[in-house]
Amino acid sequence: MMDVKEQQERLSELGIRLKTFRLARNDTMAVFAQRLGVGAGTLRAMEHGAATVQIGAWVKALWVLDHLDDLNGVLAQKASLLEQARAPRARIRQRASRRA
Repeated sequence: MMDVKEQQERLSELGIRLKTFRLARNDTMAVFAQRLGVGAGTLRAMEHGAATVQIGAWVKALWVLDHLDDLNGVLAQKASLLEQARAPRARIRQRASRRA
């Protein structure tokens, strides 16, 4: 289980990645915040990994950065070990035999 320190580290890493994307787009904080529909203070909090930022602001940021599909794996149901064992195996590609 993740403790509070690990949670904060993950949020900080996410904030750093957000800032990196913003800078790669050459957007100022004011311009990018406007695109997200938030204030510069909220964007600053996001970039610093503040846990108080609403999830909607993060979803909007992912949409603006064309990374909304990254959310598809969040809380996705995982197959149990039994389900994995029962799942049909993908066909293994076979090579042609060598001619003698």
